[in-house]
Amino acid sequence: MKLVLLGPPGAGKGTQAKYIVEKLGIPHISTGDIFRKNIKEQTPLGLKAKEYIDKGQLVPDEVTVGIVEDRIKQEDCNAGFLLDGFPRTVAQADALDEVLSSMGSALDHVINIKVPTERLVERLTGRRVCPKCGASFHVIFNPPKQDGICDYCSGSLVQRADDSAETVESRLNVYEKQTQPLIEYYQEKGLLRDIDGEQDIDKVFEDICTVIGSDNK
Repeated sequence: MKLVLLGPPGAGKGTQAKYIVEKLGIPHISTGDIFRKNIKEQTPLGLKAKEYIDKGQLVPDEVTVGIVEDRIKQEDCNAGFLLDGFPRTVAQADALDEVLSSMGSALDHVINIKVPTERLVERLTGRRVCPKCGASFHVIFNPPKQDGICDYCSGSLVQRADDSAETVESRLNVYEKQTQPLIEYYQEKGLLRDIDGEQDIDKVFEDICTVIGSDNK
């Protein structure tokens, strides 16, 4: 099963990725993890990527695609994989199609976890952390026993700068603009599987299993 996972920040993508790879026994391929591994191991592609990262520039598509291609050709991907964080653009999606085609393969499904923006803002802005012990809470989903006070060390809870409503909305807008052409690309190919991410975590996973299993019964 060859899958791509899409979803905005706060949609619960990380949790669902973990469930999917455990159920299917396939590797979870995150481009961020691959970059870090290649840079650490000083592979030719890793060194090339590091040049751009060190300058604060985006890694060009050909380097990103090369790193992903190298990863999906490894033996543990023979039974499939879950791609997370790639492709990010239509150009990358085209390149992925070409790589898979050259291997005599193709994607099976593109899972798109959908959550309304207002709910995402609620989820992301409600996080509170304790600077003293690092504990994390949520004003709605996991509130502390005493408002603003850490349950574990009685430190004062704070909201991180990147969890402010303005920052969160900006991140979500960037994601939507970048991803919409990709969603349309996979819709046209008949690969997109929209999943309601507002539901309970287990129900979201159940729906994912239903859609990815529908062609393989």
